[in-house]
Amino acid sequence: MKTVSFLIPCYNEKENVVPMSEAIVKLMETELKDYDYELVFIDNCSTDGTRDLLRMICSKNEKIKAILNAKNFGQFNSPFHGMLQTTGDCTVTLCCDFQDPVEIIPQFIKEWESGYKIVCGIKTTSRENKIMRFLRTCYYKLIRKMSDVEQIEHFTGFGLYDRSFVEVLRTLDDPAPFMRGIVAELGYRRKDVPYEQARRAAGKTHNNFFTLYDAAMLSFTTYTKMGLRLATILGFIMSLLSLVVALVYLVMKLIWWDRFVAGMAPILIMVTVLGSMQLFFIGFLGEYVLNINRRMLRRPLVIEEERINF
Repeated sequence: MKTVSFLIPCYNEKENVVPMSEAIVKLMETELKDYDYELVFIDNCSTDGTRDLLRMICSKNEKIKAILNAKNFGQFNSPFHGMLQTTGDCTVTLCCDFQDPVEIIPQFIKEWESGYKIVCGIKTTSRENKIMRFLRTCYYKLIRKMSDVEQIEHFTGFGLYDRSFVEVLRTLDDPAPFMRGIVAELGYRRKDVPYEQARRAAGKTHNNFFTLYDAAMLSFTTYTKMGLRLATILGFIMSLLSLVVALVYLVMKLIWWDRFVAGMAPILIMVTVLGSMQLFFIGFLGEYVLNINRRMLRRPLVIEEERINF
């Protein structure tokens, strides 16, 4: 009998962990009763009582396991570490807030049994804020244009991964993993399954401008060279323009001094534009340096405080 592992990251999800565990167990006992299962929760240092509920759930079902992190290690490290701890023939990852629909998991299993090593859930529609949806779409299209590696639009990590791919992940030793990019770069034959992303079942989202910005910068600095090359190209073009402006104003100064004094505004505008561009690209370069620094430090993905039912 094949075993399906479920990996569910959580952080302050006390309203959702019990219903989610019940939904997975019900699914395995009805539609997927020909498979064994393990359900692994990895908690990123919740402070709202989620951990007590996880201990209670695990005490009632030995197939449900929990990893409790010593602190919050971020939205990328914790799920990646949790996936490496699964032992099934395949691993299904999904969010704890029910935005990833449990009911399409049997379709993931069907595609996996037909030979696909990776099955990705793709958000074709969403009930999230329309402005956020538009911004996400722009981001995905931009990084697809800039990246040398195929990028999967509207893929959040929700999907099924064969054990052979999980073994590949174990060999990476990457202290700053970006799962969505890794799937696109190193993944096997893939099947995309569309779904509509629902609203959160309960609680509130923990994503904000800073977490979304962090995700965007990690993907840009890991999978694109265009940012640095754009800085070089634009810097060269602006240098030529500045030289032309300097020569023109030198001529104006020598020939039409009185008019030149009255026409200093364009020079000030040019200096302002150049200064702002320099600040922007220095910051962008800093993001690349920060990404390199994180990898050079070789810090562990997470530090575990407690394991239950392992």
